[in-house]
Amino acid sequence: MTTLKNRPNTALLVIDVQNGVVASAHQRDTVVANIAALVDRARGEQVPVVWVQHSDEGLAAGSDDWRIVPELVPDDAEPLVPKNYGDAFEGTDLERVLSGLEVGRLVVAGAQTDACIRSTLHGAFTRGYDTTLVSDAHTTEDQTQWGAPSPDLVIAHTNLYWTYQSAPGRTAGTVETKDVDFGAAASAG
Repeated sequence: MTTLKNRPNTALLVIDVQNGVVASAHQRDTVVANIAALVDRARGEQVPVVWVQHSDEGLAAGSDDWRIVPELVPDDAEPLVPKNYGDAFEGTDLERVLSGLEVGRLVVAGAQTDACIRSTLHGAFTRGYDTTLVSDAHTTEDQTQWGAPSPDLVIAHTNLYWTYQSAPGRTAGTVETKDVDFGAAASAG
């Protein structure tokens, strides 16, 4: 139901699953395994997989920390979008990539929940995309020393509010990895 014209396709958007980003992330191995399952399913269904890779002062491009985790290997034919801001649309060619693929619906997974995932979800939704968050395929690290809730609560809260997100002409929602349907509209739950 996207508000974007002539954009009937869905893409899996994998955000910042990089060594330095997820090294100490909550349930890292489980989340990475769920993302790997999503990537395999998307590829099997001919659904585009779009990778996003962050760099900044603390995450230098080309460094080992910057590399995508070894369990996930982007195919050479799959778009890889470099970014420097939380919202993967800001200062990147993500919109051009998605437009070229005629994508109007995003299924989102990756890291970090309280930063780049949240920013990109909102960025996509406000730009007119139907946006589904895979509830057990995103994670964050422990930032309680700076006053944040524990990672499990950050993840739970993000899943809660994204389940009930709404706007005219667009759908949002959450779904577990096992229930992802790349052909269906976003659904609450």
